[in-house]
Amino acid sequence: MGRAGKLFATSDLHVTHPDNRRLVERLPGDHAEDWLLVAGDVAERVQDVEWALGELRSRFGTVVWAPGNHELWTTPRGDPHGLRGEARYQRLVEVCRRLGVFTPEDPYPTWDGPGGPLVVVPLFLLYDYSFRPAGSTAGEALARAWKAGVVCTDEFVLHPDPYPSRDAWCRARVAATLPRLAEIPAGQRTVLVSHWPLHPGPTAALRLPEFSIWCGTTLTADWHVRFRAALAVYGHLHIPRTTRYDGVRFEEVSLGYPREWQRRAAPPPVLRQVLPDS
Repeated sequence: MGRAGKLFATSDLHVTHPDNRRLVERLPGDHAEDWLLVAGDVAERVQDVEWALGELRSRFGTVVWAPGNHELWTTPRGDPHGLRGEARYQRLVEVCRRLGVFTPEDPYPTWDGPGGPLVVVPLFLLYDYSFRPAGSTAGEALARAWKAGVVCTDEFVLHPDPYPSRDAWCRARVAATLPRLAEIPAGQRTVLVSHWPLHPGPTAALRLPEFSIWCGTTLTADWHVRFRAALAVYGHLHIPRTTRYDGVRFEEVSLGYPREWQRRAAPPPVLRQVLPDS
């Protein structure tokens, strides 16, 4: 890959909301030398995902996408084909490839700009309900969430076909990803891009702690160290901030829903510059 200028990241664009769609439409188009990492939750309908990624691809020299839970939803008002689970994910991968956007199924590109070289690794891993209080089972944590009225919409519209459950799909994705990560040359540093945080630490900031069970898997809790991450990028929580775990910088880069960002004093940055670290 050729040298690039700056590395930007974003997630949780939710362009089904008109206010968020306008923010994407108004992004500047002078990023031909820059890269953009998109950490999921672009939209629920395939045609909206395609529109948004097409807009971003027209502005940036390189775009890398990892799916979120919203892209995987199958709803009565969604796409006419009604694709579910793995078939839906593969449809989104096909859309990205038509647009020239990197996905978790493609060879990992190398960032040669400031801070590089870094292998950029888009990840699709889901969650397995293991971000839960110590000593509790997944069933107990789910029951506690239902009792509290904190239930992720995934329970109704994120179908895991052909896997028997979402946590089984998660384990399959982790198992399929590990050999590819192991192939990255020893000593080569990485940028890990996932919609769900790889480490449970960020979920401590959730206003509703019961929601943490839909936020990742402890199977990845050491990946930032194990796979030599210089940077981990994620979304999902709608709590944009910078944290560090084991000395590794974690960036949540989510935009979120209009009802969230409109409460802030200043307009939200749709794009977060993550390299060089400003």
